[in-house]
Amino acid sequence: MRPIGLLREPILHFLLIGVALFVGYGLVSRDRSEGDRIVVSRAVVDDLARQYRARWNRPPGDDELARLVEAHVRDEVLYREGVALGLDRDDPVIKRRVRQKLELIAEEALAAEAPTDAQLVAFMEAHADRFRRPPRLSFEQVLLEAGLPEARIEAAAAAVLDALGRGADPSTQGAATLLPGRVEGLALDLAARDFGADFVQRLQALPPGRWSGPVRSGFGVHVVRVNELVPAELPPLDAVRAAVLRDWELDRRQRSAEDAYRRMRGRYVVTIEPGGVEPAPKEP
Repeated sequence: MRPIGLLREPILHFLLIGVALFVGYGLVSRDRSEGDRIVVSRAVVDDLARQYRARWNRPPGDDELARLVEAHVRDEVLYREGVALGLDRDDPVIKRRVRQKLELIAEEALAAEAPTDAQLVAFMEAHADRFRRPPRLSFEQVLLEAGLPEARIEAAAAAVLDALGRGADPSTQGAATLLPGRVEGLALDLAARDFGADFVQRLQALPPGRWSGPVRSGFGVHVVRVNELVPAELPPLDAVRAAVLRDWELDRRQRSAEDAYRRMRGRYVVTIEPGGVEPAPKEP
């Protein structure tokens, strides 16, 4: 038979297809002797049992644990077979998951290194807005009778001021009210929320340690004495250590992940086809 005629024979076509499939399977499955071995370690079994206990509030029985292990083996078999077939390629979900795991590894790179107090103080000062205590106000107040005519307010306040100046108990003066007679260390923003911004602004201008008035608030007219006005300040480290350590750790993880990415990014040459978006320039 002539060579050209042989090439047209269907049996030759099937033979060539069979050879191609055999070679292709060999390429996919070669060197899989190690990949065909699945070891379920004691640590994995313990972790499966721990997850079961966390979900059901009891340890798994022997049959339940055996099913958990078999489910784990099933997942591993199907995963490996899928990878062997290339099903993991160009899958955005898998890419995102691998990215998350790699970022977690990068974040944990320095996890064993505990910060010193000097590092925490420096971090706290560099991010003072996160930890600075707001201005605080301590004062006493006497609420005057409600509904007084404007012409009588000054006189009523003067009478209370005179009584207090002679040593009268503030709780015996003015109108009965559920408002606290003494307020200690109230942040200015909270004081403005409760009494009004104008009231707080007026108190900040009053001389401390002396009864003054009348001063208006959302509740009425008061006679007040400012006992202390503490400006905004950074607290000592021990007072906010837990918060500073939490933010320091978060910042460290983010910086570690970003530094790792920049190192990895530097190993690649990115080419954007015409019409695409230009890649971000590398930072020096």
